[in-house]
Amino acid sequence: MCGRFALNENPQKFAEYFNFSGDLDLSPSWNIAPSTRICSITVDEKGERHLHRMRWGLIPSWAKDSTIGNKLVNARGETVAEKPSFRNAFKSRRCLIPASGFYEWKAEKRIKQPWYISLKSGDPMAFAGLWESWHPKEGETVESCCITTTDANALMQPIHDRMPVILSPDQWDSWLSPQERLADKLLAMIHPCEPEILQAWPVTRELNRVGVRDDAGLAEPITN
Repeated sequence: MCGRFALNENPQKFAEYFNFSGDLDLSPSWNIAPSTRICSITVDEKGERHLHRMRWGLIPSWAKDSTIGNKLVNARGETVAEKPSFRNAFKSRRCLIPASGFYEWKAEKRIKQPWYISLKSGDPMAFAGLWESWHPKEGETVESCCITTTDANALMQPIHDRMPVILSPDQWDSWLSPQERLADKLLAMIHPCEPEILQAWPVTRELNRVGVRDDAGLAEPITN
């Protein structure tokens, strides 16, 4: 699974890297948790990319209320094409969810030790995301999203058995395109990235408590 991540990028370089247009509202955070509004990137009918803020936790269009989103933070790649909560979004509402890195917890005896995982290149990651629009009986439409996950690669296996699907830049157009509906082609993108491109280290256990702090120190390696 992926239940916490960080996004701290230079706004101008970030926009150039993902090649999107529109206003850039990019506030750095090292402790992004479910139910908050996170950055996501979609594409319009002209093929132009746009940055949005969406609630993290997918709310299907047929949901009776928004609380279901609390359980749909991640979508398992193995069942994403069939599961009712995700299959419609998988067909035509896919997005990129950018991150500087993500956290995962390793069970060590009775202690859960958080680790920070990022790209060795220093570039931001692009998680394979899904998004939906939900229209409540009263109030404004809510746009929400979730992160697709897959089996852990060799680097992640000692830490956790799952990880987010990290798309390479040459996959972004196909994943984003609402015209791409071939399930086999899309499912072929859902696999662990090469372990050689990642780096990982243990970080402070203060991260175990959501909202206690949000600063760069959360992602710094600890030595003991």
